[in-house]
Amino acid sequence: MADTPTDVDLKADLTDDVALVTGATRGIGAEIAAELADLGATVYAGARDPDDVTAADQRAIRLDVTDDDEVSAAVDRIEREEGSLDVLVNNAGVFPRSGPLHEMDPSDFDRTTAVNLRGPVVLTKHALPLLLEETGGRVVSLSSGLGQFTEGQMGGGYPAYRLSKVGVGGLTAYLDGEYGDRGLIANAVSPGWVRTDMGGDEAPRTPSKGAETPVWLARFAPGSPAGHLWKDRERIPW
Repeated sequence: MADTPTDVDLKADLTDDVALVTGATRGIGAEIAAELADLGATVYAGARDPDDVTAADQRAIRLDVTDDDEVSAAVDRIEREEGSLDVLVNNAGVFPRSGPLHEMDPSDFDRTTAVNLRGPVVLTKHALPLLLEETGGRVVSLSSGLGQFTEGQMGGGYPAYRLSKVGVGGLTAYLDGEYGDRGLIANAVSPGWVRTDMGGDEAPRTPSKGAETPVWLARFAPGSPAGHLWKDRERIPW
C-alpha cells in the first residue's frame, strides 16, 4: 500500500546545488538531468561517451559506472571544479531479458549487477565525502517494481535485474542507517514502466513521467524522509 508523506520539505530551486546524474544521455536519465538544470542546478551529465551530451546547460563528464578509474576521476573533477556535490542520481542501468534463474546465463548476472548495483555502490562511496560536507546531501537511486520483494511479487523471470534492484534497496537502507544522522538523505525510486530503450515502445509512461519522482526526491530539504522506496511521490513497500 502506498503512503502519502506529510513531512516532506522541498527546496524551491537548486541554484546553489551541484548534481551528478549517471546514464544521462537518454531516457529517464536525460530527463532528470534536464529538469535539474531547469531548477538551476549545476548538472554533471555522466556518459560513457561525453560527446553524447549536447545540452548547453549541462557539463558532460566521462563516466562508465563499471570503470573504477572513471568513477574516481569523475568525482575528483567535480571536487576540483565546484568543491561540492549536493545530489547524486544513480540512474544508469541495464535490463537483460531472461526467463527464470535456471535458464539465466551467469554472464547476464555479472553484467547486470556490475552496472545496476556495484556501480552505484562504488560511485556513492567516492561521492560520500562531498555529499556529507553539508547537511542535506541527497542520493537518489533508480530501482523498480520488479525489485519489490516484501509482497510476493518476485516471480516472472528477469532474476538478474530483480536481484540487482533488491540490492539497490539494500544500499538505500544502508546509507540511511549509516549516514542519516549525518544529514544524508538517501532514497530509491520506482519510475514505473517507461518508454525508453530499456522499457520498450509498449510502455505506458513517458520519460518525463518517469523522471518526475526522482527530480522531486532530488529537491528534498534537510529533515525530509529517507531510507524509503517511492513511486509517484508516495512511499511504497520494498
